[in-house]
Amino acid sequence: ESLLMNIEGNSSTNFSNANLYRADLTEAYLGNVDLMGASLNHTDLTRAHLVFADLSGAYLMYADLTVAFLQYADLSDANLQSADLTDASLNYADLTDAYLRYADLTDANLQSADLTDAYLRDADLRNANLQSADLTDAYLRYADLTDAYLRYADLTNADLVYADLKFANFEDATVTDADF
Repeated sequence: ESLLMNIEGNSSTNFSNANLYRADLTEAYLGNVDLMGASLNHTDLTRAHLVFADLSGAYLMYADLTVAFLQYADLSDANLQSADLTDASLNYADLTDAYLRYADLTDANLQSADLTDAYLRDADLRNANLQSADLTDAYLRYADLTDAYLRYADLTNADLVYADLKFANFEDATVTDADF
């Protein structure tokens, strides 16, 4: 059983700056919880419910967020280097200035997510849903966007040099001043 599995999150539940290094939070319900600046490196958050959670500035390096529910979560300025976000739901999440180098976002749902100024070098975004996502000024060099769905996405001034764009769908996407 996970460490915090039975915590009923609400806006007053505060784990900001907590050290949860290598914690097992599998299937934990942490919606609306304040995890701002928390250390969650190597933490297992598989199938965790983090809807509306505040993870801004959190450290999630090598965290397992497979099939995690992160809709509307605040991940701005979070460090998600090498995190596994396979099949994660990040619809409407705020990933502004997030660091996602080597992150695995295969099959992730990032519809309408804000990835403005996000650092996604070498990230795996194969088959990711980025419909209507804001990728303004995002750094996507060497990212794998094979089969990614970018319809209506805003890639203004994004850096996609050396990115793998095989079969990516850019229909109605904005690519003004983007580098390919």
